[in-house]
Parts: sequence; C-alpha cells; structure tokens
Amino acid sequence: MNYWLFKSEPDVFSFDDLKAKGQKGQEWDGVRNYQARNNMRAMQIGDLGFFYHSNIGLCAAGIVEVCALAHPDSTADNPTWECVDVRAVRDVPNPPTLEQIKANPKLSKMVLVNNSRLSVQPVTPDEWKEVCRMGGVDPAP
Repeated sequence: MNYWLFKSEPDVFSFDDLKAKGQKGQEWDGVRNYQARNNMRAMQIGDLGFFYHSNIGLCAAGIVEVCALAHPDSTADNPTWECVDVRAVRDVPNPPTLEQIKANPKLSKMVLVNNSRLSVQPVTPDEWKEVCRMGGVDPAP
C-alpha cells in the first residue's frame, strides 16, 4: 500500500463535500501539473491519503481511499490529463496544521514541507504514521 496527500481549497471542495459523495467518491479532477498527474498514475485501488485543506485551514482534515485508477479527467479537453477517484474514509479528530507538521523534525523531509505547492504528493509510511499519530488516527488501514 502507498500513501498520498491530496490538496484542495476547502472553499472550493472540502472534506465535508467529499464525505457527502458517499461510497461512490469523486474524481480528483482539475489537476494540471505533470508531477501530480504522474503521482495519480502510480496509485492503486485501496491506497490511502490525507485530504489536506490548503489556503484555508492548512491542515490534514481527513483520510481518503483511492477507489478508481487513473483515467481521463472529465474536466480536461486534453487527454494528457488524468485523475483518480477518491472517497472519504474518516475524519482526522485533531487535524495537524501545516505549522505543526513543519515543526516536527520527523517530518522535515515530507514533500508538504519542502514542495508545498504540489497538489498530489507521496507520503512515506513513516510520515503517514507520524501525521496519523499527531491527528489522533490509527495509521492501520
């Protein structure tokens, strides 16, 4: 299993919006960055990720699961752009903020800390466990 982080502005699409989609989930559309797209191409069904509220909140608000492999993004005119579908798994009871994540030495190499603009990014297993611990979530799937 691999771990990821998906960034979204909560005033555009929040974790609550994703929860409202239910088991069907939602296309993670609109990504127009090759590295983020390639990260989605590497995902497998059942991979887990943090739903990160960017710009407002700046925190890991929830846990998501990849529920459809990379496919053409329905919002793109160009077939170059692909996306996965994700569904909400659970809330993070005490969402770790970007400030808390940056202050944690165990997370100093995390992509979020070093390349905060990347909208879909990998998370190592150790980073996954630490952010889950910070948020009060059992890191086991």
